[in-house]
Amino acid sequence: MLHDSSTVRLLYKEVTYMYNFHFSEARQISEEINRLYPGHPAVILLNSVIDYWENYPILPSSPVRGTFEKNLRTCMDICEKNGNTANETEYLLINLCARGLLLLFMTDNELTLDIVPLALSTYQYIRKSFSFTSEYFDFNYFKGVFDYYREEYPEKYPVYKPIAALFPRGDKVRGLKELWLAADSAIFLRAEALAVLEDIFLRFENNDQSATFCNRTLYEHYPGNPQFMEEYIKNLLYIRQYDKAESLISKAGNFSDLPFSEAQMKILKGILAEKKYHNNHQAEELYRKGLAEIKSFGKYADEYSSYAYYGLSRISSDEGDRHLRKAYRKEANRLSRFKKMNFDN
Repeated sequence: MLHDSSTVRLLYKEVTYMYNFHFSEARQISEEINRLYPGHPAVILLNSVIDYWENYPILPSSPVRGTFEKNLRTCMDICEKNGNTANETEYLLINLCARGLLLLFMTDNELTLDIVPLALSTYQYIRKSFSFTSEYFDFNYFKGVFDYYREEYPEKYPVYKPIAALFPRGDKVRGLKELWLAADSAIFLRAEALAVLEDIFLRFENNDQSATFCNRTLYEHYPGNPQFMEEYIKNLLYIRQYDKAESLISKAGNFSDLPFSEAQMKILKGILAEKKYHNNHQAEELYRKGLAEIKSFGKYADEYSSYAYYGLSRISSDEGDRHLRKAYRKEANRLSRFKKMNFDN
């Protein structure tokens, strides 16, 4: 399939549709590809990605969870049964994408007992993929993630050094180059490579401008994706480009049919009201509404909830309420993925 140029063009088209939230059009292309390659696991993978975004965020209690997991494991099984055929690299790539999507769901929901066995069994396929980076640019994603985090994670979190010592050494500079290659040319993983690069630049490299560039590129490629838009708005607010952020907020309208995105947007509007217009009353109202609406989304709510609590802490400080300032700050720190993104400055 992945050496069939006409089908690869269909894949690019479908990926663009699904990341832009044009799900019915994406499913139509899946049906077309399935007619060309009946039963191919790539179709199961693509439909699972559509399910992921159409039901985002998928929680442990989501009705779609069972089907989502079952389909990804079916995809993995088919790939592994065909792992020694002439199309070995194609099945390896699809297997790794399916495993990565399932691990993403588990990690975002902190399903630790499920993560460990899947992560351990996935490593053998990741190591195997390192030999095929010249065949598909998507493999550069897995190599880049390994090379960067193998060095950075134990450096940042020394508790992981004994575990890291069990694996071959990586190379952070090489890892970034590989991720950029995937972001530029991968079939399935361009968006994921940009998302990982944004996380690296924010969390480890202290490079806010590069993080914003990654978000802007995601938004420009997939303007119909509310998550990519809101991440871009968030980074614009963080680097104090309030006019650009406000312009995007105005374009977005409302997400009344997407309650998670709607709750996030209220918190972003609260940051804008507080930081650009110094309107604490409006900001507090937006923060509280956003918190009330987002709390049902489990671990997915933590990051944006922390932004709201940081804002409420600042407002409490302005009002001279030291007790509330400390309480809100403590809760924000508990929920925050990286403490520096608190919008204090």
